[in-house]
Amino acid sequence: MTPAAMILSSAIWIALVVLGLAFLLTVRRVVIGPTLPDRVVALDMLVGIVIGFIALIAIRTGFTLYIDIAISLGLVGFLATVAFARFILARGGRAPAPPQPADFVPAGLVPTAQSPKPSGKRKAEPPAPPRRKKSR
Repeated sequence: MTPAAMILSSAIWIALVVLGLAFLLTVRRVVIGPTLPDRVVALDMLVGIVIGFIALIAIRTGFTLYIDIAISLGLVGFLATVAFARFILARGGRAPAPPQPADFVPAGLVPTAQSPKPSGKRKAEPPAPPRRKKSR
C-alpha cells in the first residue's frame, strides 16, 4: 500500500467517525429539539451528513454514480427545507407565549380575593374603518 493510499484510507475512516458522531448528535436534536424550527434545521443538517456519507462511499469505492445520487439528495433536501419553512410561516412562525408567573403572596398572609391572572393573550382590536376613495 502506497503512502498516498494509506493517508486516503485514514482520512476516510476519520471522516466516517466524525460524520457518525455528527449524525447521532443531530438525531438527538431532531428528537428533543425544543422548537419546530430547531427540528427543521436538524433535518436539513441530516441531509448534509448523509450527503457526506455518500461522498465518502463514492471515494472509497471509486463508483462515481454515488456523486449523482448525492447531488439529487441535496436538491430534494433543499426543497424539503423550503417546504418546512413555508409550513412554519403559514402556522404563524411564533413560539407560544411564555407562562405568566404566579401572583406573589408574602408568607403568612392569606389574600381575601385574588385578582384574575393574565392570560398572556392580546385582546382583539376592533377592525379598522374602511378607507374612502377620494372623489375628484
